Amino acid sequence: MYQVYGTILTRTFRVLWVLEEIGQPYELIAVRPQSPEIRAQNPSGKVPAMVADGVTLTDSVAIMTYLADKHGALTYPAGSIERGRQDALTHQILDEMDAVLWTASRHSFILPEDLRTPEVKDSLKWEFSRALQRMTDRLGDGPYLMGETMTIADILLAHCLRWSAGARFPQDQQALLAYRDRMYARPAAVKLLAQAAA
Repeated sequence: MYQVYGTILTRTFRVLWVLEEIGQPYELIAVRPQSPEIRAQNPSGKVPAMVADGVTLTDSVAIMTYLADKHGALTYPAGSIERGRQDALTHQILDEMDAVLWTASRHSFILPEDLRTPEVKDSLKWEFSRALQRMTDRLGDGPYLMGETMTIADILLAHCLRWSAGARFPQDQQALLAYRDRMYARPAAVKLLAQAAA
């Protein structure tokens, strides 16, 4: 059984979502970022961390990729053209959306107050809006980014879209909003959100 350290309403959600989708048992050990408990697993103090076979893995996307590869689900095989496309999408979402949202968060409540530059958020919102347009173009006609096959890139994108709404970032692409709602209507996501609300 996997041990996952973090809280549901953080990037830990991504890892839990993958585990729910692929039907793997896990134990969620609720720890907050920068707590002594998470620092014992990950010296950076960031969540999530996951213990697999006695080894701690960190970084939500690295953990998602490990789980998908290990269990042969939510991914294309390594070395395939489709996997290359999937990885490109994953990195695009990380670079153009996740990183922008993380920078905004840092200047909102993470950095010491005297180091925050709230004015930077206007440029970040502009960047994010451009990324939304590019991602809308990539979505195409399929229900998922890769057409008929759901991958970890879909979980990453859906999570960033929900995060962006909470951060009051642009929500001006109707196709992506419909995609986000479809993704969050999946039983795995519904279950996790219900647990977070309990």
